[in-house]
Amino acid sequence: MKSQLKIQQAPDKDGYYGEYGGCFVPEELQAALLEIKEAYYKLKDDIAFQEELAYLYKHYVGRPSPIFFAENLTKKMGGAKIFLKREDLNHTGAHKINHCLGEALLAKKMGKKKLIAETGAGQHGVALATAAALVGMECEIHMGEVDIKKEKPNVLKMQILGAKVISVTEGLKTLKEAVDSAFFAYLQDPVTQFYAIGSVVGPHPFPQMVRDFQSIVGKEAREQFIEMEGDLPDNVVACVGGGSNSIGLFSGFMNDEEVNLYGVEPGGKSLEYGQHAATLTLGTKNIIHGFSCYCLTDENSEPAKVHSVASGLDYPGVGPEHCYLKDINRVNYEYATDKETINAFFELSRTEGIIPALESSHAVAYAMELAKKLPAEKTILVNLSGRGDKDMDFVIDNYGKEYGIN
Repeated sequence: MKSQLKIQQAPDKDGYYGEYGGCFVPEELQAALLEIKEAYYKLKDDIAFQEELAYLYKHYVGRPSPIFFAENLTKKMGGAKIFLKREDLNHTGAHKINHCLGEALLAKKMGKKKLIAETGAGQHGVALATAAALVGMECEIHMGEVDIKKEKPNVLKMQILGAKVISVTEGLKTLKEAVDSAFFAYLQDPVTQFYAIGSVVGPHPFPQMVRDFQSIVGKEAREQFIEMEGDLPDNVVACVGGGSNSIGLFSGFMNDEEVNLYGVEPGGKSLEYGQHAATLTLGTKNIIHGFSCYCLTDENSEPAKVHSVASGLDYPGVGPEHCYLKDINRVNYEYATDKETINAFFELSRTEGIIPALESSHAVAYAMELAKKLPAEKTILVNLSGRGDKDMDFVIDNYGKEYGIN
């Protein structure tokens, strides 16, 4: 008989998952966050709000996203069957649109005038700019100067959609600094602006709110996989930066003890200081951006320098729910290196005709190795969280010759 676990899937009244989460913000922001919390708790159970969101998921985003059996890749790996949850087929090309639509609708109903956010790889920025255009709101996206150069196609998309893109030139000029910049801009006017956080991070209620919107991925995947295979998947794999795509998929299988869950972090160039972003692998408990979590820190207990070939994963913190799931041993947190990730990027492209985002390629890389170790009757479901058109210039410039591209 299959057993069911009882995992805490909502934070306590103070926004904690175990000992992680909470709300550590300046006094001037506390009232604004309380307003967001009260509005969200009211709307999340409102039938009209849920019906409006469901309509947009179906007719605007194109949900449900399909599950695809990667038969060619499975044969090449020579082990377990690999399946892909195709979030890359969503409108805007990634899972980010799921929570961006929810946040935009919430902000609109609260009477806000402007959406503000950070972005790393640009997928959250594009999705939020898209949602802002749809609901008729202003949009301002903060993005590190390094990522702007690295992800130029997404920058142009944001601008075409009407968003103002702010180049962040402090520090490493990547995702962490973009979050700092967006928080500061939000602090200037929390009354008319709404900070649409791009992952399951930040102060309460954002980790819960983004997870709830992303849970559509897990709900669909569970039903689809049972329909396809007659059973649940044996293994579920997703990449983890802040952790929104992974927590969305995991939520559908959280209480199924027989389903192994794997979160794959950026191993970067190596697990030496500043060469990776493997937060759950090597981090310690700290506070960053208004919440407590595992965090990579330097000798001064400040957020450390991090690196990933994927702009959307180079963040020194991680969602509080992931920290809780690590501590109770419900999710296995592993990592894939830059080299393994790039190899998976080309492998999936050339065996299945699917070009994955570099973020998603971390999950593909781990799934490929896992498949080799398992017998053919076992199954692996991978969240293909985004498509790779945004990454092609960077990949070709840095790795093209190695893979036969001149």
